[in-house]
Amino acid sequence: MIIRMNTRRNQAPTCERWLRALGLALSIMLIGSCGSVSAAGVPRFAVDINWPKPLPNQWVLGEIGGIAVDARDHIWVYQRPRSLTDDERGAAHDPPSSKCCRPAPPVLEFDAEGNLLSAWGGPGAGFEWPEREHGIFVDANDHVWIAGNAKTDAQVLKFTRDGKFVQQFGRAGRTSGSNSPTDLGRPALAISDIATGELYIADGYGNRRVLVLDATTGAYKRHWGAYGNRPDDTDLGNYDPAAPRAKQFRATVHCVRIAHDGLVYVCDRLNNRIQVFQRDGSFVKEYLLEPKTRHVGSVWDIAFSEDKEQRYMYVADGTNSEIHILLRSTGERLSAFGRSGRQAGQFHWVHGIAADSKGNIYTGEVDSGKRVQKFKRLPD
Repeated sequence: MIIRMNTRRNQAPTCERWLRALGLALSIMLIGSCGSVSAAGVPRFAVDINWPKPLPNQWVLGEIGGIAVDARDHIWVYQRPRSLTDDERGAAHDPPSSKCCRPAPPVLEFDAEGNLLSAWGGPGAGFEWPEREHGIFVDANDHVWIAGNAKTDAQVLKFTRDGKFVQQFGRAGRTSGSNSPTDLGRPALAISDIATGELYIADGYGNRRVLVLDATTGAYKRHWGAYGNRPDDTDLGNYDPAAPRAKQFRATVHCVRIAHDGLVYVCDRLNNRIQVFQRDGSFVKEYLLEPKTRHVGSVWDIAFSEDKEQRYMYVADGTNSEIHILLRSTGERLSAFGRSGRQAGQFHWVHGIAADSKGNIYTGEVDSGKRVQKFKRLPD
């Protein structure tokens, strides 16, 4: 279906008193910037409570499997209609059980003001739609790449921005481990590198590697595990902060991102670390982030700041419900915003993050969060 349409963690008590004095509405708008104390010069953000605008057609969002920003500064939301509860989808029952609501299509495109521009996606002829939507990327050629992380998902799909199917990589239900040149294993995210014509896949929830394919033919190029090692699918057990650093990625390899300088950043979520590589898989360095985090890890997704050098790196931390601001060159944690909660500017399992050319940040939440938020970059 296609539808087109015309900074540091602790909050200072003085800040709390100041916000209360200004009133509730303004407090909500500033919660993203005043929820943490930032070092001088570090980017600051304020939540935009009016983004996005209400959806039409009684549509409602489920869990947000991925979020992306394209070259036009349009925001792409990849959500999970099947994650809605029976009461959330009441109007879709036959007969309806309530006046609202209905599942929105899986892929939605918004502009920076929050207007819905298009919506499409779901099963169709010629491709295998994922059982559980996970990860979206829009390249400079306006191709939309999506993946899935259900137990049977082992494919990446390529569409035009209008939802026309282009190509499938991998086959649902066909997987053969982290050293297979052909089969995927519950991929978390696929991104195309226009400079090299290659497709980088965070592969993922089943496999434990980065896989690189030709973005046009799907031909195998290379793959690697943690530290550039050959991947090993041996179960590493639960993460232990006191144990030596794992020599392999733990499932989940949750994201892969390429900076302007060609460095490749990988989210090793359950090991609470970011590993950095050259494009050929050569290990460069790693950054630990909240290394005492257990549960489901601290490094969920990465976005870079809008400046040419991409001085800052923004890391979505679903377990601790924060966005961390790191100095990209060293991994130093400079600031953070957000906390666990249901109010504007707060998070429950913040799962994906993207940034536009103006420096604004967009986030999406899974589990019972089921929402997207915009955080406006404040003047320095």
